[in-house]
Amino acid sequence: MILSFFGTGTSQGVPVIACPCEVCHSQDTRDRRLRTSALVTDSKGNNILFDIGPDFRTQMLTHDIRHLEAILLTHAHRDHVGGIDDIRPLNWVQQCDMDVYANKEAINSLTHDYHYIFEYHQYPGLPEVTLHDVSECMPFTVGQIRVMPIRGMHKDLPVLGYRLDEVDGKSMAYITDMNHIEESEQNKLRGLDLLVINALRQQKHFSHFCLGEALDIIKKNEPNIAYLTHMSHEMGFHSVVEKALPENVHLAYDNLVIEL
Repeated sequence: MILSFFGTGTSQGVPVIACPCEVCHSQDTRDRRLRTSALVTDSKGNNILFDIGPDFRTQMLTHDIRHLEAILLTHAHRDHVGGIDDIRPLNWVQQCDMDVYANKEAINSLTHDYHYIFEYHQYPGLPEVTLHDVSECMPFTVGQIRVMPIRGMHKDLPVLGYRLDEVDGKSMAYITDMNHIEESEQNKLRGLDLLVINALRQQKHFSHFCLGEALDIIKKNEPNIAYLTHMSHEMGFHSVVEKALPENVHLAYDNLVIEL
């Protein structure tokens, strides 16, 4: 199982437009962050995408990805679904609808905000999507991977994370845009080879885990290794923050590739 970080930034990305701060003007490429998304490739080459934000086209071209077997949506905020129109070339190449997995809240938002995709139409060339409601958090399979949805809250919005277990025994979970996970759902984070979790900044935030909260969840659930994602310019310089983290915890950065 291979994990490729497509983007590790917040809804505004880093650098932020017109921001004068030092992080936004850093020359370290690890401080330049597109909107958060990641790709998992299983042992047979099947590709599973976490979220499809407004930087999707650039991210797919950068990594030369030519097919997707599924998209797992965490929620329907624009920085996580704004690239959905750009699945059209994949519909044409793969000659099939794109399978998109989400909870009912995200599905309701998508079918309203992108109604032209989901209403009956005869106009050729529009995106072709099959939506799968996984609100009940029952496991399903994509390629060689068993996927288990994980419930969490993004302030008042129910969102999903996902645990992925490949047939060879490797396991990972992907959590973003959460600020609360019930104990029963945290049980799904036990025994992981890799945990990816959001950490917006060092100071506490009303709808995202801050650095300390993310580190608490990592310490409690003891993955072999953990990476932080969905980071704003307020997190600080990659080179500085990385040095202060526990030995098995790292800041993710755009285009980082990890093989489990």
